[in-house]
Amino acid sequence: MPEIHDIAIIGGGIAGASLAYFLEGRRSVILLEQEQAFGYHSTGRSAAEFTRRFHSKIAGQLTTASTGFMMSPPDGFAETALLRLRGNLVIADHDKAAQLRSICAAELATAPEGASPIQALTTEQALEKVPFLDPDWLGAAFYDPDCWDVEVETLLQGFMKGARKQGGQTLREARVTAARRDGDHWVLDTTAGDIRARTVVNAAGGWAAEIAALFGLPDYGLQPLRRTAISVKTPGHDLTHLPEVTELEDSFYFKPDAGQLMVSPADETPVAAHDAWPEELDIAFAAHYLSECTTLDISHVAHSWAGLRTFAPDRVPLIGYDNTAEGVFWLAGLGGFGIQTSPAVGQLAAALLTHTPLPHPMRGSAFNSEQVSPERFRQSG
Repeated sequence: MPEIHDIAIIGGGIAGASLAYFLEGRRSVILLEQEQAFGYHSTGRSAAEFTRRFHSKIAGQLTTASTGFMMSPPDGFAETALLRLRGNLVIADHDKAAQLRSICAAELATAPEGASPIQALTTEQALEKVPFLDPDWLGAAFYDPDCWDVEVETLLQGFMKGARKQGGQTLREARVTAARRDGDHWVLDTTAGDIRARTVVNAAGGWAAEIAALFGLPDYGLQPLRRTAISVKTPGHDLTHLPEVTELEDSFYFKPDAGQLMVSPADETPVAAHDAWPEELDIAFAAHYLSECTTLDISHVAHSWAGLRTFAPDRVPLIGYDNTAEGVFWLAGLGGFGIQTSPAVGQLAAALLTHTPLPHPMRGSAFNSEQVSPERFRQSG
């Protein structure tokens, strides 16, 4: 008799791995990844930041609920810290200076609970933090201390090792090509053979819409968006303690990465799910933005890449059972905040999947699990 798993999770990125981890051996689980490596696409190409501010309501709640885990993970989860303090310098040119000062004043009055206060900076103070900013371009700046780099691979491997230790199985190069119902369970045709499971979780990231189609389900408007990044060398500048730098309206950002400067034009180009690659125009925009606001001579782009960020139309993640298909659960649409919210998302999905109480960090908050359910689209449409 073929083995029937309680839960098959399609997608071995941070969302699927965190769910497998937080199921804590309560169900027999198998995690399927279509690539040779887990976390190959969006997870492995993220800007890898953890920030406390400037999120949508849902993303902010999930971030707050993830803070304790990210700051102090369980014993044995990882050998090194998951976060490294970076800080975020928010900048604006002279045309946007008044807008930045207004946002700074509002933020000082309504800081998130437990957050450090932001600091309005003079041009001289901003240059102390980032010496190669162009003082003629810079109109205003403030500094947000609550920004960290995430050790993404450490976080992903912590989830993966924990899931395996609890009895979860993992399978690479297992692309799902078809799905059919067989009695009380699903049969998934994959490139690694048939997999049987009573419940299937669609955590396929940019491919979530394609996986939905295999089950005869709508895609709920899920759309992969390409984001580009480049790396440039900065001879003569020590980047060790440089903060992340973000333009006020998020038209570009840059931060240290592996001894070089990673720069993104913060593009969001709708594309089909694929192994993303950068377009020359977006590479040029990234270099242009950096040249415009700094005194750096950008003569060579050392490396360029792109990744996918997938959103639903309202930019709220899809987490919950699909009531039109028995045994199908959604864990998709996490966009650009999947890594930093993965502890809360994994716990939330595990609770909804197993019909158990919401995790402790979310109890008593304004969070409502119906806000992230795919059913909200049917109710509103």
